[in-house]
Amino acid sequence: MRRFLSRPLALDTTLLAAIIALTALGAVMVSSASISLADRQAGEPLLYFSRHLGALGIGALGALVAINVPCDIWERLSPLFLLAGLALLASVLMPGIGHTVNGSSRWIALGPLALQASEPARLSLLLYLASYAVRHSAELGASLLGFVKPMLVVAIAGALLLAEPDFGAAVVLTATSLGVLFVGGARIRDFLLALVVAGSGLGVLAVSSAYRVERLTAFLDPWSDPLASGFQLTQSLMAIGRGDWFGVGLGASVQKLFYLPEAHTDFVFAVLAEELGVVGASAVIALYAVIVYRALMLGRRALERRLAFQGLLATGIGMTLGLQAFINIGVNTGLLPTKGLTLPLLSYGRSSTIVTLIAVGFLIRIHHEVQTAELKRSPLARGAA
Repeated sequence: MRRFLSRPLALDTTLLAAIIALTALGAVMVSSASISLADRQAGEPLLYFSRHLGALGIGALGALVAINVPCDIWERLSPLFLLAGLALLASVLMPGIGHTVNGSSRWIALGPLALQASEPARLSLLLYLASYAVRHSAELGASLLGFVKPMLVVAIAGALLLAEPDFGAAVVLTATSLGVLFVGGARIRDFLLALVVAGSGLGVLAVSSAYRVERLTAFLDPWSDPLASGFQLTQSLMAIGRGDWFGVGLGASVQKLFYLPEAHTDFVFAVLAEELGVVGASAVIALYAVIVYRALMLGRRALERRLAFQGLLATGIGMTLGLQAFINIGVNTGLLPTKGLTLPLLSYGRSSTIVTLIAVGFLIRIHHEVQTAELKRSPLARGAA
């Protein structure tokens, strides 16, 4: 342990407080939103709550590993993480390995735990992209080929995600990858070209499937078919509307009682808005803003201290959490079509919870290394030396 942490762990108390607040509120909301469903399905009202606590425990252990291992080790292991991530995405499409639910093959059954492959795979790809941008910074900033090579890897991963299908995860992965490579030194013309190509490709895919077109039309006018294609969104909007300013009270949601599908996963924000009102929902959005801001500023500080891998990884994690929260809340409020993305740290989803806590562990480790570098370069430290 001493080899890995040469000085007491430096903590960003603001970031840590926001993470703890969201995690604690998430546990409360998972219990509240799932209690009726769990009682009906299994006769155990706290079934999903206990599973969520188990995921929090596993995620906390993973975060401790991320905190105690230096970032340069993760950087050296990044090619292995890339292979593991692609293998996970491919394995869910293999008969006998992938587990299909509601027409989507996104899970691998591991005994009592169903692993959603896209969650660890996206974090693994982020580690690789941060490492690539550091190792090939000159090529990345000088030629189109230096930008195309990592984007081909992203395209392969995106194609595997779309084959599941998981359109939302593909969007988050593509956007985050572009952002990391741009911050890592890619030329703006290459970035804009890739942005146009990726945006056009995802747009064509969105309208090429009857299933996705139905989701888009339901999102634009859910009230035209409130009992079928628009059912999820209309129930979500009614839940949010019932919440008013201060909510109907914790545990008193009506929409979670078999009206709102996926109340404890994709639409937990709607239940939260119904029970805690605009004030509670605004507080949650503020907490996400704090986490994203602190992660992005941490990335900037790391880059300024020439900790390039740490800076790009922190930036990528901040972008990923921000995009996923933005999309999920946008879906709940009718601003975006349904994507099937969980709300990080808040909604039920054991794979998402575990991987998000590991990503948080990386942020804590990066803050420690940046703080250590700043102390070493401070005038007081140089005088003492």
